[in-house]
Amino acid sequence: MYYDLTKGRIGKCLILFALPMIAGNLLQQFYNIADTLIVGRVLGKNALAAVGSAYTLMTFLTSVFLGLSMGSGALFSIYKGKGSDRELRLSVVHAFGLIMSVTVMLNVVVYLFTDLILWFLRVPEEVYDGMKTYLLVIFAGLVATSLYNFFACLLRAMGNSTVPLVFLAVSTVINIVLDLLFVAVWSMGIGGAALATIIAQYISGLGITVFALRCCPQVIPKKSELKWNGGILKEIVNLSSMTCIQQSVMNFGILMVQGLV
Repeated sequence: MYYDLTKGRIGKCLILFALPMIAGNLLQQFYNIADTLIVGRVLGKNALAAVGSAYTLMTFLTSVFLGLSMGSGALFSIYKGKGSDRELRLSVVHAFGLIMSVTVMLNVVVYLFTDLILWFLRVPEEVYDGMKTYLLVIFAGLVATSLYNFFACLLRAMGNSTVPLVFLAVSTVINIVLDLLFVAVWSMGIGGAALATIIAQYISGLGITVFALRCCPQVIPKKSELKWNGGILKEIVNLSSMTCIQQSVMNFGILMVQGLV
């Protein structure tokens, strides 16, 4: 459902808009609990430690994409509220290019420096191989995570906070089912748990991308608008850099504490 936050009773609109986002945060916690529960029960404590340690790193990387998307979403909301369709389209295409570029760059970096990252996190020897195996698979899902976060923030900027929750719920169910299948039934080990996660991520990421482009055609730029616009990009960077730092700084601190522990 789409809510126009520029009309009607402010309190009611905000509550109805916020409830799916609150539910999404709770669902995300359930997603993580189910994932670690299956791995811990089936593969044992070392596999659980490896997945848990990898999850902290993935949360940090995801917070970078989420912060960039939230900052961009704020700009989308501003142009949507002003009725500036051309600026909205320009901001969408510039933000998408920026966030996907950062995603690809981070993806290359983490693959090239996986061993260095594990050393930096002081991963114990008994967990090292399992965590490396898990990360080498799970890193392939960074693009899907970035797609989901970008288009979820875009839909929220358009006034729809329900559809991102639906895709997250579908992803959660798929991940749990595939975890049980790959880990408990087919005995694919820790790599199977990671594979289950990225399959679910790509289904939700690609699904929400198709939905957003089909249901919000006004955000698709025209060919004549596919040009560099330094002013728009500067606005995106100004908003996104702060939200990116805000989202990622605490998770980076958790990584540091994990390394010390």
